[in-house]
Amino acid sequence: MAGYKGHLAGASLFACGYVALLAYVFSIDAAYEQFSNLEQVGYPVALVTLTLLFGLWPDVDTNSKGQRIFYSIFFVADVFLIVTERFRAAAYLGLVALLPVLSVHRGWTHTWWAMLLIPSPLLILPYLHVPERPLVGLPFYGAAVAGYLSHLVVDDIA
Repeated sequence: MAGYKGHLAGASLFACGYVALLAYVFSIDAAYEQFSNLEQVGYPVALVTLTLLFGLWPDVDTNSKGQRIFYSIFFVADVFLIVTERFRAAAYLGLVALLPVLSVHRGWTHTWWAMLLIPSPLLILPYLHVPERPLVGLPFYGAAVAGYLSHLVVDDIA
């Protein structure tokens, strides 16, 4: 079983491949020119960050670096939701955040279906909130799935 450094190394390789694939796809078409200089830097940084984070996600069900990172994010998000008086969303986030720690290590968080399901809010929420650009979340979903896949692959190799 690889530690967080091994998973970050694997996720880094997958992130480079994913960003290179997207750069190639967008370079084929003139669509690449539609992005500003800030977007041309910001999107790859966001995609690599998502890939690295989701490379650690499956180990959120055990005491790990990934668990500390994600539960810190959950805490900040929950405080923000409470401060902005979105109590229902805060309650749902708290409930969903509990699910991984209720299972055993290498349980449902290490499955192929979880790899497709867990990042799905990155695909679904932009689709619901930006209906004029329904696929705006697709690159971010792809980055999360690539990171998750890297974790599963590294665990199989190690």
